[in-house]
Amino acid sequence: MKWMQLPLGPLQTNAYLLINSKRECLVIDPGSEGEALIQYIEEKGWTPLAVLLTHAHFDHIGAVDSVRDHWKVPVYLHKKEKNWLMDPSLNGSQFFQLGAITAKPADILIQEEGNLIISDFTLEVLFTPGHSPGSVSFYHEESKVVFAGDALFAGSIGRTDLPGGDHNRLIKSIHDKLLVLPEETTVLSGHGMTTTIEREMDSNPFLNGF
Repeated sequence: MKWMQLPLGPLQTNAYLLINSKRECLVIDPGSEGEALIQYIEEKGWTPLAVLLTHAHFDHIGAVDSVRDHWKVPVYLHKKEKNWLMDPSLNGSQFFQLGAITAKPADILIQEEGNLIISDFTLEVLFTPGHSPGSVSFYHEESKVVFAGDALFAGSIGRTDLPGGDHNRLIKSIHDKLLVLPEETTVLSGHGMTTTIEREMDSNPFLNGF
């Protein structure tokens, strides 16, 4: 399998596509520019099977309905954020000068950690709250990648000053759920460049007290 990173929208939020050999794909965090994203996927000849959300902040959900409606696929979101897609005060869009950003409710609420199987795709759902109360990360062992949303960045961690944020809980999530992954695991973050678990263990100042 292969993956693609697509920075979208004014905040350059990273959307990701995970593609299998049958040219099926999963769309992870489609944050904006729905028409452009749809055009790109169609030009590649890929067929989305689902939309997976690491969390429901506004910059990760702007193209959710565009993708869902175009391909008639389900949207997955953790149960702790079931109301966030519809509520600008929860998803944070009301606090920024971008207008209210909303989407229809998720089709499938993630209830717990464990394997999520969609066609040939098997991802391990890791509950990584702190940036938001329902943040999850999706670990794809076969590709040696983890889609970490806004929990962990190259040299940084997610902000915790939006509704439901909790700095101490985020640090615990990172240590307990992400840093225990194989060190060669590539971290695919919600913003910025990719990194690895090893690199963040060794040099991330937020995790090492530098």
